[in-house]
Amino acid sequence: MGTSRQPKWRRKMIPVSRWLPGFARIATSLILFVAIIFVALRVAAPYLVSSALVRSGIEDVLSKWTGYQAEIKGTPVLEFWPTPRITLNQITIRQPESRGNKLLGTIESLSADFSLLDAIRGSARFHEFHLLRPNLSLTRDQQGLIDWTYAGQLAKAITSARQEGGAEVLDQRLDATIGAITVEDGTLNVADLASGKTYHFEGVTADITWPRLSSPMTAVLIARTSGQDLKLDFSSGSPLLIFGGKVAQIKTALTSRLVTAEFTGIGGISGLVGLSGNMSVNIPDLPALLAWSGKSIPDVETLRSFSIESDIFSAANGLRFNEVALGLNDANATGVMDISIGTNARARLGGTLAFDRMNLKPFFDAFTLRLAAGEAGAPEDGGLLQKLDVDLRLSAREMQLPPFQLSDVGASIIVSSNEAKFDIGDSQFEGGEMTAHLEATRGNFDGGGKLQVSIRGADFAGLVERLQLKGPLPLANGSLDISLKTNKPIWTAGAADVSGQLAFHGNAGSIAGLDIEAIRSQAAQQKFFPLSAVSGRAFEFNRIDVAATLADGSAELRGVSVQGADETLTLSGIIPYESKGLALSGSLQATDDAKKAVLPVLPFFVGGSWPNPVISPVPLINQQPPGVQ
Repeated sequence: MGTSRQPKWRRKMIPVSRWLPGFARIATSLILFVAIIFVALRVAAPYLVSSALVRSGIEDVLSKWTGYQAEIKGTPVLEFWPTPRITLNQITIRQPESRGNKLLGTIESLSADFSLLDAIRGSARFHEFHLLRPNLSLTRDQQGLIDWTYAGQLAKAITSARQEGGAEVLDQRLDATIGAITVEDGTLNVADLASGKTYHFEGVTADITWPRLSSPMTAVLIARTSGQDLKLDFSSGSPLLIFGGKVAQIKTALTSRLVTAEFTGIGGISGLVGLSGNMSVNIPDLPALLAWSGKSIPDVETLRSFSIESDIFSAANGLRFNEVALGLNDANATGVMDISIGTNARARLGGTLAFDRMNLKPFFDAFTLRLAAGEAGAPEDGGLLQKLDVDLRLSAREMQLPPFQLSDVGASIIVSSNEAKFDIGDSQFEGGEMTAHLEATRGNFDGGGKLQVSIRGADFAGLVERLQLKGPLPLANGSLDISLKTNKPIWTAGAADVSGQLAFHGNAGSIAGLDIEAIRSQAAQQKFFPLSAVSGRAFEFNRIDVAATLADGSAELRGVSVQGADETLTLSGIIPYESKGLALSGSLQATDDAKKAVLPVLPFFVGGSWPNPVISPVPLINQQPPGVQ
């Protein structure tokens, strides 16, 4: 038998096994050589690198980037392990003397990584910057842009960046490496030329990732202003376009104890033109936010919280909000809104909002606050509220107008420079229907206003019981019409400043605590007696009609007729509001003339105070025929 032959794969493995140890030796030698060079450079670096060179390099970089002149007073500190890094102290950045010597800011300490090989060759390239306690001053111009000033590298890049195909494009000659920038315990002052105010931020901490000028940028900034901590998250694939006042893709979020806000989409920092995206704002404590911002609006306590989430985009002369989810206190609504600026520089808020449940009082408060915005303590020009026109349509399945409850409500708010109207065009109220109209007019709305309410087929018995009203009141289904007006501003008018008319018409019902038989019995025995003495039973009636005139803090009853099956009660006289007093004359008489003999006319006087006045019968002998003086 012959010797068996080896497989091909085994014959190929034999040469590999021969050269593999040689390859490993070469690779190991290269690694050791690189390590030795690396360690040698770190050891020799202090002797090879000039600290003056690195220091001047930092000065040149700062001057080149800002367009200002950088000056370093402190002694540089060089570190070479684990990476080459320089730390400089007492840095000042200001304009050249030929341009005014304006101070941009100071930096207590600045650290940056640099390229060791470049430094050995006599040049310096820096990245990964860390700024300790910088104190910077910036200016925001009338267009809302930061003044990046002069011909610095950053200003040139911002000015030259353009948008092509939805992306930021920058000339390669203006591009530069940045890396990461961290800020610790800084101070920032921003002078806003548009408002004339200077905003002060302290305790500034920032982490900025920006590999190159042409690269996307992300930043997180934490600062404190006016006693409140703020956090700003920002990211954009086109930061140079954003800083230059153009619009580009942007994502930003502001977080604080008083307000949180987010925006994702196309936007800018100088205006609202070209805006498109999704935004959300949440204000958990609106009075606290207004107080923090230095705004003083009276009686704003009822407007506790506010939130909105919406798709937003620029429209003609303003903004459009679609798919709105609005929260006001405990009420939630959906709908659409828009804000526009007219030729007269007045802003207009319009739209349609649908609520499941809502409390109408905050809307009334906002309504009157808008009217009262020109009052004492407000700016001379009336403030922002006086410059805002409103045209809102509201609907709600359930609506509270404390202490009343409405359902299936359709309402509107219209406010302009010379009129203000609030209308409830349709609603269900206590089993019936209600409409209402509130209006204020003239100038700054200091000429007064009027209120009209119309209720049809409502259950006033249930309303009186639910409100726990005291005294003998009509319990019936009926209709109520109220028309009131005042010559004083409606937000300051009291009961004595209101005049108008009231009419109530009710169907069959009763007046609890009014015993007609007991009144006749007591009148035959007593010269006067309290209402409580005749409150044993209710007065059942078939119809009730009330007409009153309101003026000078009193209601004048011009004709009250309560028609029972057997007797009819009539009343007229004066009811002062503030004193709760009564001065009424009344009578009981037979409803059917055929029963006059059995139920003769019983005149009486009602005086004292509500809800337990005194009834005093008037003898018939003292009565004079009508028309006799």
